[in-house]
Amino acid sequence: MAGIIPASQQPGILKTLLLCLPMIFITQMMLSAGKPLPTEPAGIVSFAVTFIFVNSIFFLMIRTGKTDRWRSILFVTYSVCFVLSFITNLFEVRGSMAISQANMIEGLTPFCHMVIPVTLIPAALTRTIIFPGTIIGTWASIATMFVLWIGSSLALGRGFCSWFCFFGGMDEGFSRLFKKARIKKVNPRWTYLPYAVLLLIVLASAVTLAPFYCEWLCPFKTVTEFAEITSLKIFIQTIIFVSLFIALVMVLPALTRRRTQCSLFCPFGAFQSLTNKINVFEIRVEPDKCIQCKKCIATCPSFSINEETIAKGKTAMTCMKCGKCVDACKQQAIFYHIKGAPLAHGKPEIYRRLFIYPAFLFLATMSGGYVQDAILKIIKLIATGSIF
Repeated sequence: MAGIIPASQQPGILKTLLLCLPMIFITQMMLSAGKPLPTEPAGIVSFAVTFIFVNSIFFLMIRTGKTDRWRSILFVTYSVCFVLSFITNLFEVRGSMAISQANMIEGLTPFCHMVIPVTLIPAALTRTIIFPGTIIGTWASIATMFVLWIGSSLALGRGFCSWFCFFGGMDEGFSRLFKKARIKKVNPRWTYLPYAVLLLIVLASAVTLAPFYCEWLCPFKTVTEFAEITSLKIFIQTIIFVSLFIALVMVLPALTRRRTQCSLFCPFGAFQSLTNKINVFEIRVEPDKCIQCKKCIATCPSFSINEETIAKGKTAMTCMKCGKCVDACKQQAIFYHIKGAPLAHGKPEIYRRLFIYPAFLFLATMSGGYVQDAILKIIKLIATGSIF
């Protein structure tokens, strides 16, 4: 299989293994969470399958030079396993996906990174976090998610949306259902909508001192948790959640082959685009090498490349650094780069590797636990006939 690296220039198997050794050791520690390896058969199987799967993906990234092709497999798997693990855990703990008012008061709602933008102004003004979660002490505490968000934003910028965000994997999965787009043109004006939504939810949350996005606009309530339906208001909110999920996460991505929820609606994605300004990694374009085939424009899932950005030699700040355009360009006119560094003429692979090491580490760390847990539940289902 020919990759972005010509077959004659692809690293040999031994060199590839050497390049993968740091990731092998780090993922072993991350997947085991620093604890001794499991001894029960199901635990051994789930750990081994996850470990081999994750490191095989990284091996293929290094060996073939393809980024998005292999990243997407792990990213979408991560998303599916997250939903399976999260929902089954909710049923084990609560008996349903619904969260009661009592649970909210007790701070039992896992903190979601999607509400980070709406918490900043109320936190500055009132010194309180307008979210029914705990500051520390739980697996998805507010402090933990803020630390993860800050670290991943510094390392990846909006690459967060393609290497970290489990919600993005759902959008991406549906965008790859068909080989050809049924809707080929989307008015570029729609790309401004996420910024309008961001402004709306930030202002509304500051006025109401409540997470407006969570209460009214989050499509992913459909596959995570939602308020117990006890009133007409909550019933209407639930209908909105389900409708947005079907339209933005399932139907439109499948028809356009683009990540429409992430690119045309998600306020957190708009907020995260700003971090591309401070992140050291970027996608660069060499106009002199470009043959104007426009494959990068057609394949970009976030509408971050057009004729104007190509002429400027870069992508828009909405770029998710997924690598799809890099994979698609046979001229190697598009490549990963470090801001301020000289162009790696003839060796764009150098900067790509510098990016994918931290990027893949975040993806492997975030996905590993959910993949293991999903495999354990599948084994349990086969062995006992019940996933619980």
